[in-house]
Amino acid sequence: MKIARGLTPGGEIAWARVTESDSGPKYHRLENPPSIEGNRVLEEIRLERLLAPVEPVMLICVGLNYFEHAASLGVEKPKQPVIVPKGINAVLGPDAPIELPRFLRSEKVDYEGELAVVIGRDAKNVRPEHALDYVLGYTIANDVSARDWQFEFGGGQWSRGKNFDTFAPLGPWLVTRDSLPDPSNLKIATWVNDEPRQASTTARMIFSVPELICFLSGSSTLPAGTVILTGTPSGVGMKQNPPRWLKAGDVVRIEIEAIGVLTNPVVEEAVHKER
Repeated sequence: MKIARGLTPGGEIAWARVTESDSGPKYHRLENPPSIEGNRVLEEIRLERLLAPVEPVMLICVGLNYFEHAASLGVEKPKQPVIVPKGINAVLGPDAPIELPRFLRSEKVDYEGELAVVIGRDAKNVRPEHALDYVLGYTIANDVSARDWQFEFGGGQWSRGKNFDTFAPLGPWLVTRDSLPDPSNLKIATWVNDEPRQASTTARMIFSVPELICFLSGSSTLPAGTVILTGTPSGVGMKQNPPRWLKAGDVVRIEIEAIGVLTNPVVEEAVHKER
């Protein structure tokens, strides 16, 4: 099942089953928020604007998880997953604008198209062979990163460059595990202004989705609602020759096979006075 989260004409936030039609997607309200136990489908509704399809309780980014991406950075294949936390303040819905930081200024904002895994029930010390039993579903993520703050200004800590507002677009919807039982060989591609930048497949991951869940849940509880960003393929802006940073007016489009397309425009942050 494809599940969207969005605003109705009356301003209510609703979850809905998505079905495709010649006139575009149709939405039928779900009785409750998405869960592994399933849900009852109710009446057809209209969604005026899509929001991020999940409300994460925690976001975990995995770095250097594609063979070619690690090689392009000149680093050896990691022996264990490289992880970076990302704040829920960064969550953004489809078609909403990515904001280039201007108060804490960055001139090197980059895109990272990624498969996102949504955990559906609390997971701790999960074995790889059982890991997918804990997955609610999958969506598309853009792990937007300010490379100057990640590598130059952040004191060696990647988190500052990945935790600005709007730096975690998610969407357009959640595809539940029963509709996508195997995430291990999905085509993934990124365009900026219709120019292809990334093209790969999740088969090129160094650590698979079950391996990531096993590692991240080791002696640590992953609460239901955790979203895992599983890493990005080669082709990011900082490795273009010369580097190609996002700028106001750009549009980033990420497509993952069997899930859909996540699109976000890029604008400059409007800097307000201290609140």
